[in-house]
Amino acid sequence: MAAEGPRSLFALSAAAVSRSMGALERDVWALPGHLLRGLLPLLTVFRLERAEGAARRAGLSTQPIWRKLWDDVMKTRPPNSETITCWRKKFLETFFSNVLHGVLDVSSDWRLNDHHFSPLLHSSPHVSQLTLCNMLQGAVELTAEHNQKVLENLAGSLRILKFQHLLSSDQSIRRSLVLLLHRLIHHGSVSQVSMYSWPVPDTVLLVLILSMSAGFWRSGNALVYHSSPCSLCREEDKAQSQESAQEQAERGRYDEREWSDGENQKGSPRAPEEADAEVNGYGADARLNSVLSRPRSPPLQNQVCEEASSEVPCDDTSIQGGSSPRCISDQLSCHPVLRKTRRRLKSAVGKKRRCLRRSRGPYADPEDLYDFVFTVAREDNSGLLDKDSATEGENAENWSTSSPGSLCTGHAGCKKRGGSAGIFSLKAAHRFRSVSTLELFSIPLTGETCRTLSNLLSSWVSLENLVLSYNGLGADIFCILSGLRALSRHSDCHLRVVRVSDVFSHMPCMELVRCILSAFPQLHTLSVSFDLKNQLEGNRPEGNPSCSEVEIPESCLEQLEIRFPREPLHTAFLLPVLKASKSLQQLSLDSATLPCSQELGLLLEVLKECNPNLKKLSFHDVNLAEHQKEVLLLLQDPVLQEITFSFCRLFESSTTEFLSEIINTVKRNSSLKSLKLPGNRLGNHRLVALADIFSEDSSSSLCQLDVSSNCIKPDGLLEFTKKLEGHIQQRGGQIQFTHLRLFQNWLDQDAETAQEALRRLKAVCSVVNDSWDSSQAFADYISVM
Repeated sequence: MAAEGPRSLFALSAAAVSRSMGALERDVWALPGHLLRGLLPLLTVFRLERAEGAARRAGLSTQPIWRKLWDDVMKTRPPNSETITCWRKKFLETFFSNVLHGVLDVSSDWRLNDHHFSPLLHSSPHVSQLTLCNMLQGAVELTAEHNQKVLENLAGSLRILKFQHLLSSDQSIRRSLVLLLHRLIHHGSVSQVSMYSWPVPDTVLLVLILSMSAGFWRSGNALVYHSSPCSLCREEDKAQSQESAQEQAERGRYDEREWSDGENQKGSPRAPEEADAEVNGYGADARLNSVLSRPRSPPLQNQVCEEASSEVPCDDTSIQGGSSPRCISDQLSCHPVLRKTRRRLKSAVGKKRRCLRRSRGPYADPEDLYDFVFTVAREDNSGLLDKDSATEGENAENWSTSSPGSLCTGHAGCKKRGGSAGIFSLKAAHRFRSVSTLELFSIPLTGETCRTLSNLLSSWVSLENLVLSYNGLGADIFCILSGLRALSRHSDCHLRVVRVSDVFSHMPCMELVRCILSAFPQLHTLSVSFDLKNQLEGNRPEGNPSCSEVEIPESCLEQLEIRFPREPLHTAFLLPVLKASKSLQQLSLDSATLPCSQELGLLLEVLKECNPNLKKLSFHDVNLAEHQKEVLLLLQDPVLQEITFSFCRLFESSTTEFLSEIINTVKRNSSLKSLKLPGNRLGNHRLVALADIFSEDSSSSLCQLDVSSNCIKPDGLLEFTKKLEGHIQQRGGQIQFTHLRLFQNWLDQDAETAQEALRRLKAVCSVVNDSWDSSQAFADYISVM
């Protein structure tokens, strides 16, 4: 009882101090570590977050406290909890999302109930990833006036923005989304936009997100935020206007001298002062700034410096001075001297890479959003390329399609579809900061949306990672490829990762691989995956030649993944890709069929000769039952560190000698670190035999073994464990084996034996398994036979 007294007294004192933190905070942070340690768990989230610095100085960690907070408040186990390095960030980030979407009541726990604590405001600096879903209620809340500081915090902290299960939305919600994207992407730090599971996408909303992710939008002054234009855009406009005025003044003085010299030589009776006044009078006019303006973000190669010409439609709405671009153009064309100055202004502006801004004024018309969204897909795409790129690709294939499923046919096709509808087009839009990663998962893309995406991709030079997964592209894959080819012509293109997967393939996998690699030899990762072969695969759009004959330049490819839709693996098409990829480190081949026994041998020869850096090799659902020699050659490769034979029927027609050869080969290979054999029907007896890989006479460095889906029963696992323990004892406890994967085996048939085997195994290595119901799985298998 006496021993508990001091602790109770301390607990009472600490509780009293925690209730008076507003007055005592500075003194509390100066307490010694042993006192601070007992006080920290009694603090509210607001005070605990502020205590980080003091705890760090005292040599204390708040991680256990944040972890307990997670357990008490969230009441769930987060996925991949073993990889979480900062529970403070994990808690506050999830807390922000739950409060934003209304699934967490802050009054549910006393640690959240602090009158100093504003849930969204104080947790927002810790949010690096945010998911918006359904009707985008989160976007509306974040752009509300009372959350302005929250949005500013997110602009600095948020890196990944996700959209999931979106529904159609009205104009007011889309306007909120525009403000959110403009602040977080154009003036923020978001580098990745991902969209998931949108079975029937709202085209307006989808194109809006894509366009703003690519950095395209109108002048920021048209983005009204609580009755005022975007302040960040105004600041940039002010700086640009000052620079522009200075340049124009310098240009005016130069023009005066040049004009004066020219007129004196010709003996013109016109006074230089009169012409100077006329030129500088127009040059100083504010209307010019609405016609010629520079992009807000660093210049990109896709931007075209447009002039105010007769091609620009004359609008009834006044532009800062009452004149439309076309009217200004007409004024210029009426004066020879001004035409001359106009050409000089064009030249000067071209060097600064300014873009035409067409704006209806500081306030956005609700219809402008609709017009802009549907103009993107029909835009004359030659305007997206800079002069060099347009010249270089002059004779190449055009990349703007006119009908779903056909190859893009350039601006002629766009004109057939009606040309630009609405005054906001890509050429007229400002180019802001754009994201570097775009991911689209399970979102059907129509022909119109594919054309839009193609147009955006063609100049998206900041894009580094592109993932298109199950989008039902079909023949529109050619449209996407056309946009990518246009992008490849930009010298500052940053694309390094491309992943394309779908149910049906509309062109052979290897042809698609060669097509992408020939355009982007700088790629580091390329993944192409299809489930089924389209019966109409051969019907390619007219004018789109096969890529199988395209010469592949030497590439920087490090990772190549191909999932064949049950296609034959013709090495004649794959080998040139491998030969051109000297830096290849990972190769994965999935669901391919080997037309003859020589194909795999040729593949291994090329890998050995041309890919000396290959570290990981994976075969999935490739029948290797008749390729035992090649399997053994791979297992003795001195360079490979990870080999996967997944569902490859290794032992379907083999003898016991083959298993012994595998074991002996692995025992002699000191470079192999990971061996994955899921789905090869090892059974109990083969699993027990594999334990000999770690025998006393073995020089193996194997760390990871995957025997998932191999019909292993509890008694077989227990026998394997006992044999493994014996080998470890013989080696004096020295073994490098650290991970064993056991997913989807028959361990539920004898729970007691399975538990004993797992308990003993976990004393030796890390075991990853699941509670798989083998009887239900077998019933499911029978039901689909």
